[in-house]
Amino acid sequence: MSGRRENSGAGQTENRISRCLIVCLLAAVLSCAAAHATENGASVYPVGAETVLQGMMPPPRETGFFTFTVFYSANQMDNSSGQSAVPEFKVRVFANAPKIEHNWGVPVLGGMLASTIGIPLVYQQLHVEPGKYDKFGLGNVLLVPVGVTYNKGNWHWFYQADFFLPGAPYSSAAVLNIGQHNFAAGPTGAFTYLSDKARWEASSKADYIANFKDGTTSYRSGNELTWEFTAMRAVTKKTSIGLNGYLYKQTTDDQLNGALVAGGNRGRDLAIGPQARFFFGTHSAFAFKYYRDTLVENKPRGNAFWFQLGVPLNFGKH
Repeated sequence: MSGRRENSGAGQTENRISRCLIVCLLAAVLSCAAAHATENGASVYPVGAETVLQGMMPPPRETGFFTFTVFYSANQMDNSSGQSAVPEFKVRVFANAPKIEHNWGVPVLGGMLASTIGIPLVYQQLHVEPGKYDKFGLGNVLLVPVGVTYNKGNWHWFYQADFFLPGAPYSSAAVLNIGQHNFAAGPTGAFTYLSDKARWEASSKADYIANFKDGTTSYRSGNELTWEFTAMRAVTKKTSIGLNGYLYKQTTDDQLNGALVAGGNRGRDLAIGPQARFFFGTHSAFAFKYYRDTLVENKPRGNAFWFQLGVPLNFGKH
């Protein structure tokens, strides 16, 4: 992704082609939140979304409704050395993703059977040297047909298999496309520890995502490991404040037409920031949080502001 100019006519042509490829590779920055490496510089999973009591599922035979709203901005695209690699780069993303979780109340492996669906809607602006582009569309839908959730005393945890559907239709003629356009799947596990009277909380969630080949572009993004973490302290009966963040690491190289992409295009990011959570009603809550990207490789370096809301629906409760 070098910006170096060649002196020969052939070199100038190659430079124009490389610049065009940079624009295309940056076109779909995320499916719901911040961007990473892989095809289009993005991930099927909006890493950073799940930092609020992430190990807890609804009680048996109850349903929870959640909405995730994020504004992400970045003015720098870093290379594998953590240096800005794309002139005049800017990206702005506004996304909202409703999610429904249901605990079926069916005993499985010592826990309870649970299912989840999340549907992200994304508006994105991209600024690069050729110009400014924007688009609105459907990101990568999350489906979790089978998960198992547990609660033992102060501990809550679950594990499940996540499946991600391709995002909005891909157009090779468009500079900007929303979401990743491949199937992906992988295991997920999370826990939440609440001390007596919920004065302290420690939560964590880990995902390993295996990406399948994009049938349109013949690009296969590398596999991804994400770790989201939270530490909170109650300051009143209804309010908690603390720290949240995530580590993102691409574990395998990208491939194009079955061959490894030069340099592997592996992404990395450590994001961290404050979080505040407020309870209202009986079991409803909302949260505000902020992230700043650090230790970035092969992805944009920016900031994210989140607002999250969770309320019980109790459909199917007896």
